[in-house]
Amino acid sequence: MSAVCREGSVSKMETEEKASAVSNSGGGGEGSGLDRLLPTVSTGLSPRKRTTSQCKSEPPLLRTSKRTIYTAGRPPWYNEHGAQSKEAFVIGLCGGSASGKTTVARKIIEALDVPWVVLLSMDSFYKVLSKDEQNLAADNNYNFDHPDAFDFDLLTHTLRKLKLGKSVKIPVYDFTTHGRQKEWKTVYGASVVIFEGIMSFADKELLQLLDMKIFVDTDSDIRLVRRLRRDITERGRDIGGVIKQYNKYVKPAFDQYIEPTMRLADIVVPRGGGNMVAIDLIVQHVHSQLEERELSVRAALASAHQAQPLPQTLSVLESTPQVRGMHTIIRNKETSRDEFIFYSKRLMRLLIERALSFLPSQSHTVQTPQGEDYEGRSFDGKRVTGVSILRAGETMEPALRAVCKDVRIGKILIQTNQDTGEPELHYLRLPREIGEDHVILMDCTVSTGAAAMMAVRVLLDHDVQEDKILLVSLLMAEMGVHSVAYAFPQVQIITTAVDKEVNDLFHIIPGIGNFGDRYFGTDAPPDWSDDEMDEPSY
Repeated sequence: MSAVCREGSVSKMETEEKASAVSNSGGGGEGSGLDRLLPTVSTGLSPRKRTTSQCKSEPPLLRTSKRTIYTAGRPPWYNEHGAQSKEAFVIGLCGGSASGKTTVARKIIEALDVPWVVLLSMDSFYKVLSKDEQNLAADNNYNFDHPDAFDFDLLTHTLRKLKLGKSVKIPVYDFTTHGRQKEWKTVYGASVVIFEGIMSFADKELLQLLDMKIFVDTDSDIRLVRRLRRDITERGRDIGGVIKQYNKYVKPAFDQYIEPTMRLADIVVPRGGGNMVAIDLIVQHVHSQLEERELSVRAALASAHQAQPLPQTLSVLESTPQVRGMHTIIRNKETSRDEFIFYSKRLMRLLIERALSFLPSQSHTVQTPQGEDYEGRSFDGKRVTGVSILRAGETMEPALRAVCKDVRIGKILIQTNQDTGEPELHYLRLPREIGEDHVILMDCTVSTGAAAMMAVRVLLDHDVQEDKILLVSLLMAEMGVHSVAYAFPQVQIITTAVDKEVNDLFHIIPGIGNFGDRYFGTDAPPDWSDDEMDEPSY
C-alpha cells in the first residue's frame, strides 16, 4: 500500500496507523508586543529558480471520489554512507483564523502530485490547560490567539525532526474539551512538509526551519463568516460565544500578532484557495527544489567498497554438509516449489537461531526440580522485534515466531523504481516504541544492499539504536555486505551464504533466482533484481 490523501489533503505512512497531523484553525487574541517573537525583517527575498510546471502522462496515483491513493514511493533521503543528505522541504502557511490556510495547503498538495507530503497544523500544539484555564475556555474567556497559548518548544522540536526525516509523535487537540487526547499520532517520511497556523511566522526558531513562507490574505468579513460556521457546526459552540470571542480576542490578535508577519512572507496569496495562479507558482518552485535534491544511491553502491575484506560484523552460517546440501536444492532451477519452500524454511530456522546468539545476555541462576542451582543465561534487553522487508522477507516470520514467543512483527515495503533504478519506500507498519527494542531485520536476498540500507535507515529514524539491529538474509552478495557494513558499521549481519558477484541487472551470481516468485509461485518480471521487492497487493 502507499500513501493516502483524504479529500486531496494529507498523505503519510507511519507507524501503527496512518496519520497526518491535521486539525482546523483555532482560537481567539489579546496582546502585548511581539518582542522576542519576530526577527529582524530581511530587506530582500532570496532568488527563486524559474521552472515550468511538471506534467506527467501517467501520474503515480489513483483518484476516487473520496480519496487519492499515491502509488509512487519515497526515494532515498540518505547517501551511500547511510547518512541523511536530503532534508524535507518545509512550507510555512500563515494567515488569520479561518483565512483558508488548510484549503490552500490541500490545493498545493493536489497540484504537486507527489507522495509523502505531511500537512502539519499548529492547532495540534495548543498548550495543556489547567483546570482554571479550562473553565475560562468553557466561558469563551481564554485567549487561544495569543502566542502564549501555543507550545512553541514542542512545535519547534517536532518540525525540526520532521525536516531531518525522523519519526515524530503529534499531539491530538480536542477543541470540545480543550485538552490533548491520550493517543498521539505518529508521522514519518516527509519529502514535503506543509506547516499551517495563525502563528506560523511568530517565532524566530520556527522561521529558520521554513524553506518557503506563504501568507494567506483573506477579507476579515469572510473570515468571520467562516469562523461562525466552523465553530458552531464543528466545535459545538453558540453564536453569541463565537462573536464574543472574535471581538475580544481574535480580531485584536490578528491586528497585533498575525498581520504584521505578512511582511516576512515570500509569497502573499490573496483570496486563499481560489487563487490558482499563486498556487501554480508555488508548485513550480517546490518541484524545482525537489528536482535539485534527487539522489542516486544504487549507482554509488555499485562502484563503492570493492576488493575489500569482508567486515567483522558479518557472520556466515557454517557450511556444513547439511547447509551445503540445502543450498544445492534451493539454488537448483529444477527444484519443485514444494521442495524449495521446505528447504528454505529449514535454512531460515537455522539462520534465526544463529541470529539470536548475537542478542545480549546475562547470567541467570535457576533451581532445577532436583533442588539444585543451574547457572544459565537470559536475554538482557527489553524486547525483541522482527521487521520483514516485504514480500520475500515475510517468509522468515514463521521461523522467528517459532523461537521467540510473542515476538512483535513490523513490515516495510520497498520497491525498485523501474525508471530510475532506485529503491523507494512505499509502506511501513512498525510496532509502537520500537526504539527501545533489539530488531531482527529480515530479507531473503541482498544484492547491492540498497533496499536493506533503506530499511535500516527507517529503523534509525524511528530511534532504534544501530547496534541493536541484526540484518538476517538467506543469501547475500559481497557488494551488499560491504554497502550495509560501510554505511552502518554497528549493524550485525547474519547470512547462510555470500556470493561474490552481482551482474549488470543487480542479480546475485550464481544466486538463487527471484526468491519471492519461487516461494509464492508467481512469475518474475524480466528486469527483476535481487534487491527488488515484489508488487504489493491492494
